Amino acid sequence: MGLTRREFVISAAVASQALGLAGRVAISAPAPDQQSTEPKQGFHRYRIGSAECIALYDGIWEQPPDTPLFRNAGVGETKQALAAAGLRTDVIPVPIAALLVKINNRVVLCDVGGGGQVPPVKASAFSVSGKLLANLRAAGVDPAEIGTVLISHFHPDHVLGLLEAKTDKQIFPNAEIIVPGVEYRGLADPASNSRLPESYRAAARRLQAVLPGWKNVLPMYDEDEVVPGIRFVNAPGHTAGHTAFLLSSGGAQLLMSADAVCIPALGAAHPDWQCNYDQDPEKAVETRRRLLDWVVSDNMLICGTHFPWPGVGRVAKEGSGFAFIL
Repeated sequence: MGLTRREFVISAAVASQALGLAGRVAISAPAPDQQSTEPKQGFHRYRIGSAECIALYDGIWEQPPDTPLFRNAGVGETKQALAAAGLRTDVIPVPIAALLVKINNRVVLCDVGGGGQVPPVKASAFSVSGKLLANLRAAGVDPAEIGTVLISHFHPDHVLGLLEAKTDKQIFPNAEIIVPGVEYRGLADPASNSRLPESYRAAARRLQAVLPGWKNVLPMYDEDEVVPGIRFVNAPGHTAGHTAFLLSSGGAQLLMSADAVCIPALGAAHPDWQCNYDQDPEKAVETRRRLLDWVVSDNMLICGTHFPWPGVGRVAKEGSGFAFIL
């Protein structure tokens, strides 16, 4: 199974940073019959300063191409943007990944994937999750080592990996689970379910029933350093309390953008496109532009839950939007 051109570019970006290379690198796309949305290896290591990062593949959701993903961009425009990035156009591929960070003698998991419990938004959509734990172990990490879990927001593909599917028991009972306070407060508001896609509402009800009883859940309401070297960054719009994470070590920085950007070929190249899954589309556009401008101005790396595997690279201004560069 081969990588798409975009996945090659992102991989090369990480390699160039490690090897001290600079400038753009042109890499030909593999032949169409070699393309695949599944990576050969479900974990990917890189460093930010002295921090070790391990990207963890959890699964993928493939949206039918005839289903609009944006309020203000049609299916044809979406396909055109995917093709321009060298990605598949027969489906809209939405990978799911999380990030493990080892920093200052702490082991931190940033989002937890869907735990094999992400419902398809449409019956015709293909959805698989729950590969994170196996890939974590393949990377040589025992889940019991994780002392802190950070949650960006409460959509199923980011949070259901906390729960066993049939029992709702904790997957990481020894970890402190730090969540955005606005998201946590929203769990107590039944009306918040009405703002979710219908297929997400059962998951929301489970979280409403379970999380308040867990003694290791800590809501945070400010842009604080939640563990040494990682702080919360308010990034509302996708949800009211959607939060990004900023990792800083040795003068290097990584913005873990969660769903603020979504698929870079779409959300970064066209930051004004309003995703159907954003609760406040105009706020989401404002947040997306603010974060991407910040990443560019501070010359930091960026990763995201739904970036092409392995999900990390740099961005630069390009026209009215943003593009990945080496």
